[in-house]
Amino acid sequence: MISPEGWLLFMGYTVPMVFSPGPGNTVLATAGGRFGVRGTLAFWLGFEVANVALCVLYGLGLGRVLHGVPWLYPVLHWGGVVYLLYLAWGFFRSSAAPAEAREALGPPGLGEGLLAVALNPKIHSMVLVMFSQFLDPAQSLGAQVAQLTGAFLVVCVVCHFPWIYGGKLILGRFHGERAVRLQGWTFGACMLAVAGYVALA
Repeated sequence: MISPEGWLLFMGYTVPMVFSPGPGNTVLATAGGRFGVRGTLAFWLGFEVANVALCVLYGLGLGRVLHGVPWLYPVLHWGGVVYLLYLAWGFFRSSAAPAEAREALGPPGLGEGLLAVALNPKIHSMVLVMFSQFLDPAQSLGAQVAQLTGAFLVVCVVCHFPWIYGGKLILGRFHGERAVRLQGWTFGACMLAVAGYVALA
C-alpha cells in the first residue's frame, strides 16, 4: 500500500507534468475548439487508453527492459519528432484549406488519440520516471502498478478536460476564416517549436 506521503509526492509530480502545455494538450485544446467536447470524446478516449497502456507496460517492467535495449530510445525520440512535424503539417494544411475541406476532415478519432500518446516522448519519459520513483520493491508489484495507473488515469482525465473545454470556450468563439487560419498557423508553429526542442534535447 502506498503511504499518504507517497501519494502527496505522486500528486506533486503528476499534476504539473500532465497539466503543463505540450503537444498532447495543444491537440486536445485544438480539437475542443473545432469539434467541442462531444466531438473530441473519441480522441480523448484513445488518449487516455494509451496512457493506461503505457503505465501497465512501464510499470510491469518495460522500463527495465528498455535499459538493456538502448537503441529503442532514439527510435522513440525521433518517432516523436516526426509525429510533431506531422501535427504541424496538419495544422498548416487545415489553415490553408477552404472551409468545406476543413469540415470534411472531421474530428480526430480513437486511433489518432492512441498515436498521439504512443509517439509523445514527454509522456513516455513522464511515465517511466513516475514508476522509477514511486514503485517500492518491497511491496507487491501488481498492486502498486494498479494503484498508480488508476491514480494517473484520474489525474489525466481531470487535467485534460480543462484543455478540451478551454479550447471549446476560447477557440470555439473564433469561427471566421481569418481566425481559423490564424489558429492553424499558431498551433502549427507551436508544434514546430516543440519538435525543434525535442530534436535538440
